[in-house]
Amino acid sequence: MKRAVEKALRDALSAIGADASGPIEIQIPKDETHGDLASPIAMGLAKELRKSPRAIAEDIAAHISERAADTFTRVEVAGPGFLNFTFSPDFLHKGALGILNKGKEHFSSDVGAGTRVQVEFVSANPTGPLHLGHGRGAALGCALSNLLEAAGYEVVREYYVNDAGRQVSLLGQSVFARYQELLGNSYPIPEDGYKGDYISDAAQSILDKEGDKHKGSSFEDASSFFIDTSLGLMLDVIKEDLADFGVSFDSWQSERALHDEGAVKHAIDFLAGKGLIYEEGGARWFRAEDFGDDKNRVVIKADGNHTYFASDIAYHLKKVESGFTEVIDIWGADHHGYVPRMEAVMDALGPGREHLKVLLVQMVSLLRGGEPVQMSKRSGNFVPLKEVMEEVGADTTKFIFLTRRHDSQLSFDLEVAKAESSENPVFYIQYANARISSIFRKASDVGVLTNNLENADLSPLTDNDELRLIRKLLSYRMTLEGAALAREPHRLTFYLQELAGLFHPFYKHHRVLTEDAGLTTARLALCEAVRVVIRHALGVLGISAPDRM
Repeated sequence: MKRAVEKALRDALSAIGADASGPIEIQIPKDETHGDLASPIAMGLAKELRKSPRAIAEDIAAHISERAADTFTRVEVAGPGFLNFTFSPDFLHKGALGILNKGKEHFSSDVGAGTRVQVEFVSANPTGPLHLGHGRGAALGCALSNLLEAAGYEVVREYYVNDAGRQVSLLGQSVFARYQELLGNSYPIPEDGYKGDYISDAAQSILDKEGDKHKGSSFEDASSFFIDTSLGLMLDVIKEDLADFGVSFDSWQSERALHDEGAVKHAIDFLAGKGLIYEEGGARWFRAEDFGDDKNRVVIKADGNHTYFASDIAYHLKKVESGFTEVIDIWGADHHGYVPRMEAVMDALGPGREHLKVLLVQMVSLLRGGEPVQMSKRSGNFVPLKEVMEEVGADTTKFIFLTRRHDSQLSFDLEVAKAESSENPVFYIQYANARISSIFRKASDVGVLTNNLENADLSPLTDNDELRLIRKLLSYRMTLEGAALAREPHRLTFYLQELAGLFHPFYKHHRVLTEDAGLTTARLALCEAVRVVIRHALGVLGISAPDRM
């Protein structure tokens, strides 16, 4: 639909002597009585054409109405110069058949033009299982990556493993303490160490493999073994949780590896060569203030140890040198203060902060029947993602995470998530797909042919419920592209809820398998088009489309 309006507008602009080469803004009206699509194009042409926007809009509308009557039943001018377009039933019917003829290829887009984008997400410290906040970031990163690929971008998904520094040392020491306890020795867990039952599980795993080999050791003597082994066990847990959640990565970047391969030294030397590193108080500092940060930042401390910030500089320099046009970092909302310094880094490295997009994911409040859920005893101080998946399923968990903008707080009610009703948005959408599959099974049972629907005659589809469904189907590609350009996959969850909200009432009020063979074929074709769109959109979101529920 968008391309039909764009073509009609460019033809009309050329005809009235206006520049037709620039971008054309096209919108979906909030009020469907205002038409199927709208454009404010005339509002920006007053100076060029020396006429009022409304007069320009009237000239455009007249031109289009004369030459595109088969496409539009109505082209109206509203307010000071908005153009509202209503498509003809014949155009809508052809559009629906286009979906059936091409399937998912119908929605392929080139708005990304092959732009290389890296999406780095989750990147949880490997010191325990993933919690709900990590899960929300995982759902966002997975859906956003799929969305960008569907819109023609080249995407690399990466997990940054923070496997260096104090936190992994505390992990190893915590597991060592539990290991000693299992052997009957008293060894205190560090005050700020990890205390969940998963630490005891890791200690038991080491005991099963190593026996009492480290019974008489101090942590200093066994630190390398316990840190490395505990880290490996935690990464295995995280990877298992991600696999169960249907989230995968193209690459895993180790922080340790950045040090081992000399990337951290390379990054600091690179900045020093630009005069952006200086020494003070025995430490080395990055001139972050030169790029708008509120203060300069230490990269090498006076004791010779690197800061986490030094690793982050090296990591982002590696992204730049890998040729990514845009890097998207998905972080928890508690990292908001870290954004200005990373923007300063991108400016200093050369590409500029406009090549970095940081999406901050707000917290998730877990409820049961409206009441807050208590923290898990197994994890110590958080609710593991795995426990929620086990109770409500990965699909439902992922979809609910995607029903709000990433920067909006989210309440996740377990009872609503398990409900088989319209209150549960993912059930409502998946049930639409399953209902259509059931219709086709019944059609097969009674001998109604369901092949060759892409060549069906859809002229019997004249009811408003049917035409509204088709309009919604034909707006999907525009929604997909808009979501990709805005980096907002939650727009697809809104779209799917609206589509399901149109399909279920259609099904309730209109029989699909009727005594009229032509009407039956047309409605089967419409149902199939709905199913194609639902499956494509759910696939982009990383959610299954079951045929039976």
